[in-house]
Amino acid sequence: MMKRMQSYKKTKTAAASFLLVLLVAGSISCKKFLDIVPDNVATVESAFKLRKEAEKYLFTCYSYLPRNGDGWFNAALTAADEIWYPQNDQSTWHAAFRIAQGQQNKSTPYFDEWAGERKGGSGDTRAIPLKIWRGINQCNIFLENVKDLGKVRDIDPFERERWIGEAEFLKAYYHYYMLRMYGPIPIMDKSIDLDVENIFTKRQPVDACVDYISALLDSAYEKLPMKITDENNEMGRITQTIALAVKAKLLVMAASPLFNGNPDFASFTDKEGTHLFNAVYDPQKWVRARDACKAAIDLAAMNGHELYTYRNDVYSLSDTMKIQMNIRNAITTWWNPEIIWGNSNSYFNNEFMCVPPLERGTNFDRFSLRGLWAPPMKIVKLFYTSNGVPMEEDKSLNFTNYTELRTATATDKYYIEPNFVTARLHFDREPRFYADIGFDGGIFYMQDSPSGSDENTYYLKAKNVENAGYGHFQNYSETGYFVKKLANWRSTTRGQTNPTWLGYPWPMIRLADLYLLYAEALNETEGGSATAIEYVDKVRRRAGLKGVVESWTSYSNSPAKFTTKEGLRQIIQRERSIEMLFEGERLWDLKRWKLAAEVLNEDITGWNIFGKTAASFYQERFVFDQTFITPRDYFWPIGDYDTRRNPQLVENPGW
Repeated sequence: MMKRMQSYKKTKTAAASFLLVLLVAGSISCKKFLDIVPDNVATVESAFKLRKEAEKYLFTCYSYLPRNGDGWFNAALTAADEIWYPQNDQSTWHAAFRIAQGQQNKSTPYFDEWAGERKGGSGDTRAIPLKIWRGINQCNIFLENVKDLGKVRDIDPFERERWIGEAEFLKAYYHYYMLRMYGPIPIMDKSIDLDVENIFTKRQPVDACVDYISALLDSAYEKLPMKITDENNEMGRITQTIALAVKAKLLVMAASPLFNGNPDFASFTDKEGTHLFNAVYDPQKWVRARDACKAAIDLAAMNGHELYTYRNDVYSLSDTMKIQMNIRNAITTWWNPEIIWGNSNSYFNNEFMCVPPLERGTNFDRFSLRGLWAPPMKIVKLFYTSNGVPMEEDKSLNFTNYTELRTATATDKYYIEPNFVTARLHFDREPRFYADIGFDGGIFYMQDSPSGSDENTYYLKAKNVENAGYGHFQNYSETGYFVKKLANWRSTTRGQTNPTWLGYPWPMIRLADLYLLYAEALNETEGGSATAIEYVDKVRRRAGLKGVVESWTSYSNSPAKFTTKEGLRQIIQRERSIEMLFEGERLWDLKRWKLAAEVLNEDITGWNIFGKTAASFYQERFVFDQTFITPRDYFWPIGDYDTRRNPQLVENPGW
């Protein structure tokens, strides 16, 4: 407790100096426009005399964007159930994963964005006190000075306008980020002294927060460029399309059950009796969300955004592999046309956590190819069958005995190694399963394939003591599965002393995300909407699947499911859960749908990773009894220290 109190009571100069060191250290891998920070962020007077110094201050406002490309600093990537770490080796556990383990608390909260602490592992020195609030405050200082026409006199009026739009967007995004995590938050509309006690006013009702953020995004939109024209130096800077996309995500969240007519928070008030949640369901919120999604999609199309498809094939890949490349490359290919917003402030740097050794005799050890990120069995079961419907609904493919052993044939070679014995669960699955998941006997195509193509390429061997299996004292998959989706296929995993990881700007928002949000909003405003199905089908077609109507009519034991609002809602939620897997969306989706209490109370299981034969390996094994307490766990706790030091601040229900 004393340590936390001291972190708040640093002097302004010390805090600014500390921040500067961190920002410089964290900017090495960023694009050029983020490579400079102010010489002294505390010296506001000198920062706004000249354009050059003011530009540095703007880029500092960008530097507070969450480092979502780093699994240790992505609040949602491992705080739900899509990625699991070894249970017996806590050296790899970090704040978000400890939340998934049920260790969140209000005494010293994990991934504490309110205070900016306990976000990484123990002894994390990269935490910035009050980081997000500090980022908002930087935006406020910037706006108050750059809006003053008597300052920064050597700037072009159009550029001044653009900079104001960028700062307004960042200010809005940081508020949205906190709203999603904490529920009702204070609105910081003016700069304040962050190092003074009791700095925050009371929390504002959710609807007021949403309206404020939405209006700020609208204001930013009017000032931002439609698209980036200087692609060599400015990729990652904010555009009109990004502003509309964030607004769409904000309003869909606000219309969802967690925020829209949630009876669980009907009695949640501040200390003056003001209700912080509106407990009455408002269907107009879905109308507003629908229109925002359509506006974002239309502008994205106008600016050349489209779903990624693998083209310019120089490796003579099979049609089957090309579909898998459609899916993987939509995430990992730099600045591809599907990426609405790529975060130049955070490149994905965890490929080594996804990829295990792919062949014997490699020069790499398990510290280079760790393969530590393990999808649980329930995530594997989430994917559709090859008929494009859930396993439990498919009337022509039987998955009842999913652990049954089966031998792959030559016709399976682009999915499973021929003559390999593996579980029934791995056969007859949709292309996204094979693109996203690495498994024992499964294909793991990379550009440095030993054969130079997808013929006779890498196939994982994941049983005990095999090259990708259990046996290393620290680095192994707890479930027997691996995350293939996030591995850049052009990264080098053989033939050198160390792997060459290419990384990529983390995709904050991509077009498929917007399509599925639009479909969701359409269905809520018009149950069973044909247009909603049309947008779901756009995503399905890219993934090599038939449309919803054809798939459900022909293969589902609930053939009319898509004709009702409830049925189509389930289809859209399943589609989104599959398409957005491993992108840090699952936790927020499960929460806003109010399904977390159901899904995150299911057991974490995997294969028996200690088994050395097919018969012993392919036994489902219990890993962890996950617990989600409702309504408490729907929002992060603010924490004892902050609620005690600010008498106007109320804690979230259940904490």
